[in-house]
Amino acid sequence: MTEYDITETLDVTGQNCPMPVVKTKQNIDGLDEGTVLEVLATDPGTMSDIAGWAETTDGVELLDQNEGDDVFAHYVRKTETR
Repeated sequence: MTEYDITETLDVTGQNCPMPVVKTKQNIDGLDEGTVLEVLATDPGTMSDIAGWAETTDGVELLDQNEGDDVFAHYVRKTETR
């Protein structure tokens, strides 16, 4: 069970690097502070790519990542930018 409410889902299945990260950034930029974006991807590289992007980007927090059989799910919260 999650400790956060998913505000919006971004489906980037079938897309490869760098598009999942690019689209995640574009989508999160349009969200309000405190909202949670669920990103669904099929590229296994998104596990490290989205984690690395979130770690080096002000205003976002990676809450969780789940590795499924075919789909990788990422949960990113928009936070206050410094």
